[in-house]
Order: sequence, then structure tokens, then C-alpha cells
Amino acid sequence: MSVHRAPMRWIAADLRARWGHALVTVLTVGGIVTALVAAATLLEGGTNPWRGLFDETNGAHVWIHVQNGQGGPVTAPTGIPAGTGVAGPYRSAPVTLTHDGRNAPLALRALGPRPPQIARPVVREGRWLSPGDTGGVVLERSFATAENLRPGGSFMVTALSGQRHELVVVGIAETAEQGFYPTSTPGLAWTLPRTLDQVEPVIGRSQSVIGLRLADPGRDNTVQVAGDSAAQFDGRVLRVSTWLDVQGAMMLDNRLFGLLLGLFGGCGLLAGGLAIAHAVGSRVLTQSRDFATLKSLGMTRAQVTAMLIVEHAALGLIGVAAGLPAGLAAGRFVTALSLHSGAGIRLSPMLTLLIAAGTAAVVILAAALPAWRAGRTPPTPAVLVAPPRGRLSKLARLALLVRLPPALVLGARDAFTRRLPAVLTVFGVMIPMMVITIGLGCLSTLDNILRHPEQVGQAAALEVRPGRLPATRATALITADAAVKAIYPGADMDAVVQGQPRTVLARAMGESARPYPFTVVEGRPYAARGEAVAGQGLLDRLDKKIGQRVRVLIGGTPLIVRIVGRVVELEHDGEVLSFGIDSLPAKDATPPEFYSVVLKPGEPPEETAQRLREASGDALEARLVVNPAQRFAEVRWMILIPVMLLVLIGLSNLYTASVVAERDHGPDLAVLKAMGLTPRQVVATMITGTGLLVLIGVVAGTAAGAALVARLIDVQGHTSGVGAGLGHPPSALTLVTAAAVALGLALLFRLFLARRAALAQVPVATR
Repeated sequence: MSVHRAPMRWIAADLRARWGHALVTVLTVGGIVTALVAAATLLEGGTNPWRGLFDETNGAHVWIHVQNGQGGPVTAPTGIPAGTGVAGPYRSAPVTLTHDGRNAPLALRALGPRPPQIARPVVREGRWLSPGDTGGVVLERSFATAENLRPGGSFMVTALSGQRHELVVVGIAETAEQGFYPTSTPGLAWTLPRTLDQVEPVIGRSQSVIGLRLADPGRDNTVQVAGDSAAQFDGRVLRVSTWLDVQGAMMLDNRLFGLLLGLFGGCGLLAGGLAIAHAVGSRVLTQSRDFATLKSLGMTRAQVTAMLIVEHAALGLIGVAAGLPAGLAAGRFVTALSLHSGAGIRLSPMLTLLIAAGTAAVVILAAALPAWRAGRTPPTPAVLVAPPRGRLSKLARLALLVRLPPALVLGARDAFTRRLPAVLTVFGVMIPMMVITIGLGCLSTLDNILRHPEQVGQAAALEVRPGRLPATRATALITADAAVKAIYPGADMDAVVQGQPRTVLARAMGESARPYPFTVVEGRPYAARGEAVAGQGLLDRLDKKIGQRVRVLIGGTPLIVRIVGRVVELEHDGEVLSFGIDSLPAKDATPPEFYSVVLKPGEPPEETAQRLREASGDALEARLVVNPAQRFAEVRWMILIPVMLLVLIGLSNLYTASVVAERDHGPDLAVLKAMGLTPRQVVATMITGTGLLVLIGVVAGTAAGAALVARLIDVQGHTSGVGAGLGHPPSALTLVTAAAVALGLALLFRLFLARRAALAQVPVATR
């Protein structure tokens, strides 16, 4: 019985004696699980807001927006599959909301006092419409948040006729019909039919919105039903969207964040596995006498092996148990910041179990091989696994040739005394440094976009709408401002692509002879009528290449353009087609919907916008163009915690390497100290041996990360529709600084350990 209890007593005693090693193992495993669970929560949370809302609202899978004719609203499509539920048709009118000096596009939709069964908005604040709410509206939540509106607040709307009306917010609701504002525009508000009739009495200036809830919501069936239904409206379809579009719009930002954290967590798992294998292997070397004694007392090879595996498996399970709740909390917190709503986010139990089991399996596998070597220790109490002797490494020979000080020569000799621990130390430092460099590359890319928004189609700092002014008068006022460098007339429209069930954004910007200054990463800018540039998402969706033609319907009018270039698009999943405004028919091009205003370098856009409003008597609607990269600002501090985890793993590897070095060369150092080697020289010897391995790992990791970061960002950009050409590696100064900081931190840590060994008395050091 005592033989069977001995392993457990030994494990308990070993944990008490080596509590520092146990704590580092738990923190490492817990940090890895935290990063992986947070990444999975972000990836899952990007779709869960839609999934949860879709179930809660009994949402529709397909939405069709049709232009009303003078004869009245349209009717629901016919020939739809059996079991399909229909929401609407609902009458909807475009208006412009004015609040706190800002203007925003808004779709005003008519619904009754009782929410519909299919695609019913879910009220989060305030209440739903009542029969007496003339002039009352319920706003979609993300739009209300962006415009700082709450129940009880009021705002003005301007209809297409120019008439202004005051509306009062009675409630705020969520819907699974569209993505979050402003990624999905226009904003959405629900009101009573009679209120909509007062705001927009002309049927021909409104739309009909129809929702279809499918019995078979598979991807192929959704696309087929959407295409067949839209074809019934004789070219009057303004926009078609499916649940696939909404899901993609809601998850885009989180997908980028989640993949970044997943990269940190995955590489951290690999580095952590190497650290654990290195730590267990070092214990096999430093405790070989203990294992030999245990075997001489009756323990079998299997018991010694199982003893080490069970000990580290227990530490791994503690780390997993600590990392799971921390990862869930971190994932929900970050998702709440990026989506502005963290409610209802849940990670699937299967995915949680997979992360926990996978991490525990890596810990066990990392400990298994060194533990097996411990089980093969001969049952001889006096056994001592000595380092290889009798030869110098090439590095040590080089140090002798160049006549370096003796302490450095000895350190160079010690660096590669044991090849396998040396390799594990190098890789244990290289992998964290590589991932940290990739993180710096992500920050560099973000900073580059924020400093140079023209690279993602944001050369203009202001967007000015003519409002009540004629186009010629608006152009003259804008051009007269001394801060204005150039203006480009523009218009945004939904375009129906032939053979496609969904709509894309058609953007008319500038004129063909004077195009908007897009940064074209492939091909060239448009230079003639009928030419266009496109985002990667549109090229992938249509399976088109540069040089091919595409036919779209804008307001029922066909437009054929030839794609001559590709630009980087951060909005609408890259499904954007841009061309000169003179490529549009005259009825769509005149007057322009807005003017994109490029300012001279150094001119403040806020002051310029204020001057334009004052010069026009507040007739012009001037607003700042928001850089789409600003929504990725959370990535800055999101990188901090994974970086700290990787630093912890690197220091853990360094600690293990130091323990092995002190164990291997303790007798040598004692002899050298007896021969007159000063404590400072002893410290220099120990730091040199480990520092060379750290230097190799830092340099290799920095070089690998710098070579991979731009490619990884471009691959992610291509798969998400943004397109390649966005990656920007860190500057040489940043790389050198990061490498110097990493090397300095490692050497300071090694100095602390080396001083302790150097100050030990010779009889103690040789014991």
C-alpha cells in the first residue's frame, strides 16, 4: 500500500519544494487558455448577436426593397416555396435626420401598434408604438447610440420634398434585419402608417420592404429564393439582402480581432508546450539521483513516468480551470466594446470543451517524453547525468581565436553543451518574439491607415451635402474656401448585379477625366466613361478579374462598366464598385448627392466644416469623414495581455535554461572560483552562455515575424473582402527597439539568477 501511495506523497512534496515552477506552469497554461477562449468568444460572438437576435425576433432570411410606383405599393412575390413566411410589404421612405448639428440618412418604416410575428423588433429601452403615438418613432439600437438619442428625445427629419417634421423617440429596439450602424446604412426607425403618410405623402417617393422567412434557410436555397423573388419586380428592385449579408456585416470586426487573438493563443500554446517539455526535461537532468533512489526503493519505470505526467497534468488542469472563466470574461468584455453590446454572448460548450481538452493534451504530451526518459533512469543512487565533455563548440573556438576574455570564452562553450536543451531554449524565445513582432506589424498597419487614410479610399476629410442650395451655388461656396484643395461630386447607390440575388454598393466619385484619388493596388484608376475600380469582395463575389465587364441595375437602369483596377475597401466586405459620376445617366448624376472635399495639408477639418456651414447660412450639411480604421483601435490594448503571456513563456524557458546551466557547470564554476575567478567573471560566464541562446532566438523570431506579418495581413484582407495590399511591417527602428528590449529583459532576468549562483560558497556549489 505504501508503494502505491509513495508517488502521490512524492508529488505533494515536490510541489511544496518547487512551488515557483508549479506557479509558472499554472500561469502559463491559464494564460494560453484565456487567450484561446477569448479568441473563440470573439469569433463566436461576431455571429452570436445575429443568431440570438434572429431567434428572438423570428427573423426573415431574405429582405427585398422595391421602388413603389405611382399606382401604389407592391404586393408580396408569388411562387415562393411552401412554408415560407412573409413579412410585409411595409412602406418605407428615406429621410434625413438632423440632431445636434449632424445629419444622418434614415429609413422610416411603417408598422402597426402590434409588432408583426415575423421579423418583429425587440424593444430594449422605452416601449413599442401605441395607437396615439402620432409623431412617435422607435429607433434601431446601434443608430440611436451613434446619434446619442434616448426615449423621450426628439429630432427633425427632412423628406425628399424638403418638408421638415419633428419626431419623438418612444423606444429603442434591436433587429436581425441589418448590421450595425454605421457599417450598415441608412439607419432604421419604425413609426405608425399615418405618421409616415404625413412625412412622405407621395407613394412614388417611397419603397416597399418585404421579408421572407424560409423553411429551408440553406445557403443555396436562400440565394435561389432571393434571386427568383427579386426577378418578379421588373427591374424596380433597389436592394436585396440575405441573412448571409447580415451575419457577415456583424462579424467582420470581431473576426479580425478574434483571428489575431487566435494567432497569439495558438503560438502561445506551441511555445507553452515547448516550455513545459523543456522544464520537465531539465528536472530529469537535475533530479536524476532522486529518480534513481526512488527506483532502487521499489518504484517501477511506469510509476516514475506516470508520477511526472500526473503532476504536470494536475498543474495543467488547474491552469485550464483558471483560464476558462478568465477567457470568457475577457472575450465578452472585448466583444461588448467592439459590438457595443455584449449581452447574450455565449461560447458553445463543445468549443469550450475542445479548447480545454486540447490544451490539457498538449501539456500531457509535452511532459510525456521527458517523463519517459526519467522512467529509464538506472536504479543507482549515485548516478549523475553529466554534460558532454572533451570538445569545444565552433562558437567557443571562434571566441578563442578572436581572443575574447576568458569569461566570455567559457560562456560560449557552455551555450551548446547540451544540444537539445539549447534548441528548446532558442525556439522557446523565438516563437514568442515572432508573434510579438507580428503584433507590432498589426499596430504598424493600423497606424499607417490612420495616418494615411487615402490608402483605403479616404482621401477626403469632409463630406458636404448641398442641402437646400443649388449644386452650382454649393460648388462655388466650397471652392472659395482657402483650406479646400479639391472637391469631387459623388453619389452612393445600391446596385443589383445581373444574376446575383444581393445588391452591392455603387459609388460614383469624381469624374472620369478627373477621378477621385483612390489608391489603386492593382491595375489603374478609371479614366473614361464606363470604367470602374472594385474592391476584392466584389471581384470574388462576381468571379471577375481586372479587365472584365460587369452589368448592374441602378434604380432599374442598366449600367455596364469595365473593371480596370482594384482598391482596398474596408467597408461593406469589399463589395463596392466605384466609377466616375459621368458614367451614370443624367437623371442619377445631376445634382450630385454630396461632394467629397480634400483639404490642404495641415488644415483642420472641424474648422473648415464650421466655416462652410456659416458661409452658407447653415444650408450646407458638412460632416467629417470617419476613418473606417478607427473601429479597429481596440486592437492596441487587446495585444497587451497576449504579449505579457508570451513574455511569461519566454522567461519560463529562460529560467529552465538557467537551472540546467547551473546544474551542469556548478562544479566547473566552483573550481574556477577557487583558482581566482571573480564573482563578476562568474556572472559574465553564466550570462554569456544563456545570452547567446537568447540572442539567437530574439534575432530569428524578429526576422521571421517581420517576414510573415505583411503576408498574414494580406491573406486575412483577401479572405475578408478587404483585399491584399494593406499590410505594413514595423519600421527598422521599431524592430531593433523591440529586439533590444526583449534581449535586455532576458539578460536582467538571467543576471538576477546568475548573481545568486555566483555568491554561493564553493563547498555548497560543489555539493
